[in-house]
Order: sequence, then C-alpha cells, then structure tokens
Amino acid sequence: AIHSLKLSRNHVDWHSVDEVYLYSDATTSKIARTVTQKLGFSKASSSGTRLHRGYVEEATLEDKPPQTSHIVFVVHGIGQKMDQGRIIKNTAMMRDTARKVEEKYFSNLATHVEFLPVEWRSKLTLDGDTVDSITPDKVRGLRDMLNSSAMDIMYYTSPLYRDELVKGLQQELNRLYSLFCSRNPEFEEKGGKVSIVSHSLGCVITYDIMTGWNPVRLYEQLLQKEEEELEERWMSYEERSLLEELYITKQRLREIEERLHELKASTISKPPVLKFKVENFFCMGSPLAVFLALRGIRPGTSGSQDHILPRAICNRLLNIFHPTDPVAYRLEPLILKHYSNISPVQIHWYNTANPLPYEHMKPSFLNPSKETTSAPEPESTSAVPSPTTSPVMVRRHYGESITNIGKASILGAASIGKGLGGMLFSRFGRSSAPPQNLETGKDGPEGDEKKATTVGSPPLPHSSSGFLEPTVELEHRIDFELREGLVESRYWSAVTSHTAYWSSLDIALFLLTFMYKQDQEETDKSNLDTM
Repeated sequence: AIHSLKLSRNHVDWHSVDEVYLYSDATTSKIARTVTQKLGFSKASSSGTRLHRGYVEEATLEDKPPQTSHIVFVVHGIGQKMDQGRIIKNTAMMRDTARKVEEKYFSNLATHVEFLPVEWRSKLTLDGDTVDSITPDKVRGLRDMLNSSAMDIMYYTSPLYRDELVKGLQQELNRLYSLFCSRNPEFEEKGGKVSIVSHSLGCVITYDIMTGWNPVRLYEQLLQKEEEELEERWMSYEERSLLEELYITKQRLREIEERLHELKASTISKPPVLKFKVENFFCMGSPLAVFLALRGIRPGTSGSQDHILPRAICNRLLNIFHPTDPVAYRLEPLILKHYSNISPVQIHWYNTANPLPYEHMKPSFLNPSKETTSAPEPESTSAVPSPTTSPVMVRRHYGESITNIGKASILGAASIGKGLGGMLFSRFGRSSAPPQNLETGKDGPEGDEKKATTVGSPPLPHSSSGFLEPTVELEHRIDFELREGLVESRYWSAVTSHTAYWSSLDIALFLLTFMYKQDQEETDKSNLDTM
C-alpha cells in the first residue's frame, strides 16, 4: 500500500489513486486475512471492502431538501434522569413516522416540518444528591427508579425547585430556537411557524411558561381573602386597630413595590418569556387538566379556548390521549361542564380512506342511555357507522372492564331465560288477558314517545342519532382520543399506553394534518390578497 490510515476499529489502504480498500481490525478478520494470504490470495480480495468515489446520478436543482416551514419542539415529561437521551430517541421515532406520513399524504407540498427534541432535565442540579443519601438500601432498584421519575412531580410542586424547572425548559426552548434560526436564516423571514408537542408533566411546565402562572399570585389571593374574612367577623378594639395598621403597612409596601417595578421597567425592557409565538400546543398523555382544576379553574359559559389558554398566547390547544392512559385527563369539561358527557373526537386511523375532516365532526354523547335502567331496546338504537367514515362512535364509559362484560353476559342469559319463561307461560297459562302493549288504539306512536321520554334521558337535548342539538358548543374541539385496537387488552394498555405515543402513525398523521392545513390556508389567503 502506498498510504494507510488508522481508524478506531478499521484501517484504510491506498494501493493506487482509484484502488482503496477498507479493512476491519477485529480479531476474526485478522485471522481470516492471514489464512487467505497463506493460501495465495491477496489482502484486498480476502477481506477488504473497496471504496469508490463519485456519484451514481447527476444532481439537479430539484434534489435539494424541502424548505422547513414549521418546527416542532418535542418536550419530555418525567423519567428523563432515569433514561438519559430517551427524548432524542423518541423524537427520532416521531420524525421517522412523520416522514412516512409525508411521503404518503403530503408529497406534493414543497414545505417540510422538522421535529427537534428538548432535553431540559439533565442540566438541572436541584437538590444534588440529598434525596439519594436519605434513600434506604432495601429494594434499591425500585427506589432509584421512583427517585429518577416520580420525584420530578414533587420537585415541580415544591416552591423551592419549581422555578429551576421552569427556567431550565424556558432557556432550552429559546436556545434551540436561536440556534435553528442562526443556521436557517430564511425561516423567520418567510414566516416560519413553531409548535410544541409536550408529554406528561412537560405539558404542565410548558403551559406555565406560556401563561406566566406563578403560585405566589395564588398565595396573595388567598391572603387577600383571609383579610376580607377577618374584617367581617367580630373582634376587639385593640385587635381591630392592629389589623388596620397591618393593612396600611401592606398597602404602603405594595405601592413601593409597584413604583420599583415601574422604575425597572422604564430602564430595562423586559424580554419576552419565549422568543417565538406558539402556533399549536399539542398535549400527549397530559395531566394538565388536574393541575388546572386544583388551581381553582372551573367551567365557564363562553365555550372559548381563552378560558384556559388565551389565543393571543397560543393559537390552538389540542389534547391527545389514549383512552386507557392513567395519567391523561380531559380539558373540555373545564371550559363547558356538559362536555363531560360528550365523547372526545376520535383520531382517524392512519389507513382510513377519505376521512371526514375534524372540523366537520359533530359532537355526540359519551353515554346516550346513561340513566336508562329498563331492558335494552336494540330497535331504537341507530346503526353504528363504520370507523372509517363515522364522525365519533358512541362509546361506553372508559372504566368498562372484563367484569362488566361478564356482568352483561349474565344479564343477557337472564333476559333470555325470562323471555323463554314468558313465552311458555303465555302459551300454556290460564290467564287470557291481552298484554298492555297490544292496545295500540289508545296509545299508538304518541304513547310510545311518552314512555320513551319518561324512562330516562340525558341532561342535554340530543337527537335520536346521539348527536347534540344546537346549544352552547366549543369554538374548536380540544380533546382528541386515539382509537382502541380490536384485540387490545385494556389492562395491558393501561401500562403501555402512556409511552406509546411516539411511534404512532395515527398521531403523526394528526399532527401533520393540523400543521399543513394551517399553512395551506394562509397560502390561499395570501394568494387571494395579491389577486
């Protein structure tokens, strides 16, 4: 060889300008080369891989990658300390599934959506190793797993470490955005958009960053309520005078703090919390609804997303969950209470032919015959449409399990026995009185309607098909539910569903559908404006 290059596990030999071979330095490869060379074969023909320069096809202008019009920051939840780098692998899986969906459904578009992982946990110090030092040695593996995963929730609810978690995610989001824009200067110039996909606890932290929620404000509100309650109850003259002095002092302190904040604001312009506007906020397996409920948010009457997340901060909020995910909760009943009895929108399967657009789906009741206690009437129920064309299938309650199925089978057997007994009794019994339901002359169809209304009805007006009549509705649906598999075990899904979002083709299609739809609408609008 005229030249040789040593690598970590390989080496390259140049025998001539166009004759270059790569060799492995593994022990088995060295033995094979020695044996074959003793048999008279050359080193190159024995175990080398020939390297070639050049190209297979000549490049064209159309070969360049499509322009990135939308970036998606993927934020992880708990457990990142236990498995460092997991969010990078999960984002890679989501990116690969999105590429498959793009090739199948969006190949005619010249734009591109890029997914970027946001790893915020590993850079935080928090309490150092204090928790590890107080952890008992027995069942150490299980304890370490809990310390590396569930402890993140306790850190976030702690007033001492909460700000560190919030600042860690906020700084990482801004750093990645600045880095991406520095490498892609045309992104901001051409109006590139940013969306966030958060998982588990990451949804709560991202929400707090966007809204600027702080527990100190809640504490101040509670103190103010206590002061008002103290003023209302009876107290002695001395106690009242002391409380008045305390009230005047606190009021004076607030005035000084406000003047200090105004002075600082006049000298230093406060930068925005995030350097970008969030177009879509996708929550996956999110406990955000529980946190909001514990913070005192209650249902309103407007049906607007602004009740929990203003549109000025984020254009669209979407809550994605698997029906058996034990960590996920619904957000829509926090805006309008009656949506607790309205089923979430079911996400289309990846291979659904001609799916109905999500904005055209009508809301339907989760349990239309919830209060009905009489025998089932299969004739009155409407035929269930195909899942490939149905807007939302009427589903049973999430908590239904194998015990319910067993109970249903027992009740079914009992009803069959009851029916057979009734037939025999009517055939051979002594009584010849006609049954009541045969008197159609008096009741007729009107009587049937009266009976149907008295059996039990849902609290809201609805049609016979289970869809809502016109009433107060949400401006946009927020809760979107993955469809369960036909042979899926709910017990097993409860264990695996919380981490199964990353590789789902259904979710990848759902995300791209919303992002590309918004880009297409804005393109059409700009074309109309120019015309």
